[in-house]
Amino acid sequence: MKRRAFLQSSAAFLGAGVLHAGHSHDGHGHPGQAHPHHAHAASLMTACANNFLNALDPNQRAKATFPFETDERMNWHFIPNNTRVAIDTLTERKGLPLLEMTPYQKHFASALLAAGLSQSGYIKAVTIMSLEDVLKLIEKDSGDRRNPEKYCFSIFGAPSDTAAWGYRVEGHHFSQNYTIVNGAVVDAPSFFGANPAEVREGPQKGLRALAAEDDLGMELIHALDEQQLKVAIVDPTAYKDILTAASRKAALQGQPSGLSAEKMNANQFDALMTLMEEYARNVPGELAEGRIAQMNKAGRNIHFAWSGGIHRGDPHYYRVHTDSFLIEMDDTQNDANHIHSVWRDFTGDFGQDLLHQHYEASHQKK
Repeated sequence: MKRRAFLQSSAAFLGAGVLHAGHSHDGHGHPGQAHPHHAHAASLMTACANNFLNALDPNQRAKATFPFETDERMNWHFIPNNTRVAIDTLTERKGLPLLEMTPYQKHFASALLAAGLSQSGYIKAVTIMSLEDVLKLIEKDSGDRRNPEKYCFSIFGAPSDTAAWGYRVEGHHFSQNYTIVNGAVVDAPSFFGANPAEVREGPQKGLRALAAEDDLGMELIHALDEQQLKVAIVDPTAYKDILTAASRKAALQGQPSGLSAEKMNANQFDALMTLMEEYARNVPGELAEGRIAQMNKAGRNIHFAWSGGIHRGDPHYYRVHTDSFLIEMDDTQNDANHIHSVWRDFTGDFGQDLLHQHYEASHQKK
C-alpha cells in the first residue's frame, strides 16, 4: 500500500473512534479547533503534571506554576537562557529547571516530558539536551551557559480533565507547548533544534539528533526535476533562520510559496508526505494522528519551498505549508551544522481555536 493511502486509511480509522481530528466548523461557520485529542493523551498529561507538582516543595512549586491566562504562557523561545538578544536585554527563561530538582523530582519531570512525546520524539528531546555537554567542551564553557539541566518545566493553570490548563518544557533548542481544554489537547508550537547538527569530534562523533528532518528534506529536493527546482528554490541564498522565529502567531508575510504539491508526481508527493510524517510523529499516537488528519485534509493544497544550496554541507532552508499548519527547517549557522525545526499551527498555536470555542460555549450557557 502506498504511504499516502495508508495515512488516509489510518486517520479515517482513528477518526471514527476517540480521536477528533482535522478542522471542523462551528455553528457560526468558523473553522473549528485544529486538532483536539481526547481520552488517553489528555488524561496522561493531567496525571503526570499533578504527580510532578505533588513532588515539589512550596518554593519549587511557586517557580513552576503560573495562572493559565498569564502572558507568560505564550512567551516561548529556543535560545540559551541568559542570552543577550538585544542591547541591554537578557532572555531569562521562566519555570523550574532540572538543575534545581532532586533526582526523585527529575523522574516525575521526565514522565511529564514523555507524556507529550512519542518514543522517537522523546529520544530526540533528550539527545538535544545532551548536546549542551558537547557544546560545553567545544566552547570551553564553565557550565554556566551550556548545561543539559537548564531545561525548564512550567505548568499553566491547574491540571484537570475538565478545565483549561497547559504546560511547557523548554530550553536551548527545545520548546514543547501544550494546551489542554476539557480533555482535548493542542500540541503547538513544537520546536526541535540541534547544535551541532552532527557531532564531528569526541566520543559522540557521528551523532545526529535530527538526521531524518534534514535527510528527508534533501531527498525531496533531489527528487524534483529541473523545472520544478526553479519553482521550489525561492532564494539561492539560505535564510539565516526559520522565518517565524519565536513569534506568538505564525505568519508568512509576502514569502514566495514555492512548488505546489499539485505539480508533483506520485513518488515526489510520497517523499513530501514522508517528510511531513516525520514531524507529525514527534508526538504521541493520538496527537500524531491529528496532525496526519491535517495533512490528509490539505490534500494537494501543500507548498514546498527551499532556499540555499541543495548539496550536503550547503547552508539550506525548507518549509512545508498548508492553510492550517507550517513546517520550517534551516541548517545554516556554524558552517551549516546547526539545525532549527518547527511545527506551527496558523490558528491553533497555544490552543487559540480550542479556547475560542470553549469561551463561546461558556458564554452561550450563561
